[in-house]
Amino acid sequence: MLTDPRITRLAQMLINSAIKLAAGENILIETTDTPAELSVELIRAVKAAGGNAIVRNYNARIQKEHLISTSKEALEMEAELDLQQMQKMQAYISIRGAENFLENSDVPSEVMNMYRKIRKPVLNYRVNKTRWCVLRWPNGAMAQSAKMSTEAFENFYFEACLANYPAMAKAAESLVNLMNKTKKVRLVARDTDLTFSIDGIPAVPCCGTMNIPDGEVYTAPVKNSVNGVIHYNTPTVYDGKQFSDVRLVFKDGKIVEATSSDTEALNKILDTDEGARYVGEFAIGFNPYVQNAICDILFDEKIAGSIHFTPGQSYEDAPNGNNSAIHWDLVQIMRPEYGGGEIWFDDRLIRKDGIFVAEELLGLNPDKLK
Repeated sequence: MLTDPRITRLAQMLINSAIKLAAGENILIETTDTPAELSVELIRAVKAAGGNAIVRNYNARIQKEHLISTSKEALEMEAELDLQQMQKMQAYISIRGAENFLENSDVPSEVMNMYRKIRKPVLNYRVNKTRWCVLRWPNGAMAQSAKMSTEAFENFYFEACLANYPAMAKAAESLVNLMNKTKKVRLVARDTDLTFSIDGIPAVPCCGTMNIPDGEVYTAPVKNSVNGVIHYNTPTVYDGKQFSDVRLVFKDGKIVEATSSDTEALNKILDTDEGARYVGEFAIGFNPYVQNAICDILFDEKIAGSIHFTPGQSYEDAPNGNNSAIHWDLVQIMRPEYGGGEIWFDDRLIRKDGIFVAEELLGLNPDKLK
């Protein structure tokens, strides 16, 4: 079978550019419901770079059955062994091609909470101690969610994933510099008026590294500084359950009121631990090829003209002291067709209705990045 040259290009980009694998380094590659050609091309790219590939291939239905049928003791042993393996890795790639993104929808919430807590040391080590990249794989289910034909979605997928990241990184430098000088942020949109401080917390550019497709700059709010309300206008999936119309009210950093299409399930997730009701990330998305929500966070959080404001764990390179077993990127699109919106830095308007208006940030608008 001939391999689609776009798969080869993607594999080479992941190993050589996103991960920057060096000779002699170890990389763990985990795939779920993906074609053999993808793993083959990744292995070839690792070999060409002089690295050592450990490859694990999974099936989502089998993983789900394992999760609900196995014992806590077995999950703990598995996590211990996985941590030992991860500690031997310098790099990590995960690619998921879920045939059904609601596969885990009937897993009891208490099982998911237990699983998250057991797996947290593995996740923390991977996120903080390895160079990592996670992405999806296009299939008919994702195409249907995006309301596209399979062929059209595949074209969109490769266009978004193989964006001009060097140019994006150059344009993002100005946003990083501005955020690092900013003390107060205000978000204003439909049923949204939220203020918080980012003073002293670094801004981190993501332009072709940790998540593909990429295209954001993130930081975190000062933990107790968030006040007001935010009403997210994109659907979201967490623990295999879909939510829409998520609305959060904050007082001194804490979520004191949370409603959605499934308010009970939402609050169970936010009650996972103390940190789940505080925010660990604030980010601005600008991938020019990602325009609309497809209910997949790796794409939705990069939507041009969007922000995400994330209950849960903060990142080590943008720390605000919040610790949690969850990290839930919830997205609000601020373009006019979604109700519009504004981002203010220290009382200065920097983006309006999804378009950057600050002079130094014009290069991040879609017409400049394509």
